[in-house]
Amino acid sequence: MTIELLAPSLARLPFYADALRRGWSPDTVRKAAAATEQLERIAQDPVAFVAGLDDPEACGGPIPMPDGTTVPRLPGFQRWLWDGEFCGSINLRWQPGGAALPPHVLGHIGYSVVPWMQGRGHATRALALLLPEARAHGLPYVELTTNPDNIPSQRVILANGGRLVERFRKAAAYGEDEALRFRIDL
Repeated sequence: MTIELLAPSLARLPFYADALRRGWSPDTVRKAAAATEQLERIAQDPVAFVAGLDDPEACGGPIPMPDGTTVPRLPGFQRWLWDGEFCGSINLRWQPGGAALPPHVLGHIGYSVVPWMQGRGHATRALALLLPEARAHGLPYVELTTNPDNIPSQRVILANGGRLVERFRKAAAYGEDEALRFRIDL
């Protein structure tokens, strides 16, 4: 099946929520905690939850960090991966006025494929589909980070023209773990 990137919708929200309940999380750092928070927000106000996933003006509230602190939200949006069923999500965030990101933001793009759909090329295709949208927002490049042992994610980035920029330590809010930063020129 062909992967599509779809704007989040109330019609497809049950599939997203089902993936969260099955142990998937769109947040590859905060994982289960983020999934639980999202399920609570969906239960409280599904309309507001879906609307908040498309926030190019950064109107939503602050973003919780893994260490419990919060930081201002950047403009951005999420798209759902769909091949006839929900497969995961990919998001784009940017800082107005340039490509540089604040130190607390690990990359312009983040993605996560549900475990039962991994290994089928969905992340590679989703990233390829998102790059023109990043270009349309005026970004000359995007940066993505991954852990050194996450070889599948590195393959996704490299297959889309990424090049390794640096090996670094994440900020204290992320536990100062080692990471790799890749850049894809647009």
